[in-house]
Amino acid sequence: MPVTDAPPVAPSPALAAAGELGAALLDNLGRVVKGKTDVLRLAVVAVLSGHHLLLEDVPGVGKTLLAKAMARSIGGTFRRVQGTPDLLPSELTGVSVFHKATEEWEFRAGPLFANVVLFDEINRATPRTQSALLEAMEERQVTVDGTTWDLPASFFVVATQNPIEHAGTFPLVEGQRDRFGLVLELGHPHRVAERELLLGGGGVDSLDALGPVCSQDQLGEAERAVRTVYCAPAVADYVIDLATATRSHPDVLLGCSPRGSIALLHLAKAVAALAGRHYVTPADVQVVAVPSLSHRVVVAGALGGDVQAAAGIVRRILESVPIPRA
Repeated sequence: MPVTDAPPVAPSPALAAAGELGAALLDNLGRVVKGKTDVLRLAVVAVLSGHHLLLEDVPGVGKTLLAKAMARSIGGTFRRVQGTPDLLPSELTGVSVFHKATEEWEFRAGPLFANVVLFDEINRATPRTQSALLEAMEERQVTVDGTTWDLPASFFVVATQNPIEHAGTFPLVEGQRDRFGLVLELGHPHRVAERELLLGGGGVDSLDALGPVCSQDQLGEAERAVRTVYCAPAVADYVIDLATATRSHPDVLLGCSPRGSIALLHLAKAVAALAGRHYVTPADVQVVAVPSLSHRVVVAGALGGDVQAAAGIVRRILESVPIPRA
């Protein structure tokens, strides 16, 4: 039997509320994006865990639609950024403007100072502009003209990119991909869901009717509650074993960083909270292992940078690393 070594206490009201919030968010997203319950559940897990989300797939499968639905479902401010080669870092972070009348500099905040930021086609922005996100995503602050400005306490980035088309794009480097908690693919909808879309169910038409299911304060409380989910030492060792296996795999040039193993546990805690539990099991870790670790693994040789090859390695590691037993 997998480990379910839970503390002898009932789930806190805050943690129960976090699970209910996640269920409401999942239901809201399902009204717009049809036939992708598993992907939507992982997107909700990213939100509850406080980690950023990268949607990587071919055009037309609903990446931007999901990102917009996520933004509408979460109360607070929302800004959208379109990735283009001429986009400047200052157009993300903001600029200092000099007022001649007062002879003072005034800082005008950029779109990063929103609660939810959608960066559409992030790989069409130059590496210099992409790098402006690094400080914001990791430390929730930006530095402009030597002055550091704090971002909102609740700050969530949803980015999209097309991995197939390479002309005029700038692939994210390892350090930038490592800032995302999950990288998800939507894939094409199954036949029933696509028929529902054709007949007017879900899609863009349902997006306008979507309203927020929580405020930013409620989301912040949910994130803090998720971090209190109990993790048995054996499950923590299991996370370490998975991360270590990526670092020692013969086909891997660069394995999972400690940031990655921390994110993996945070995400597993969110899976548990969404399931109504106040403790983590190895199964929770397995649910998020592939989308959480694959983009952090650099494959050696000719397949270097191939996300599918990295995902295959992570799946084989999941099969080979022993699961802790009660």
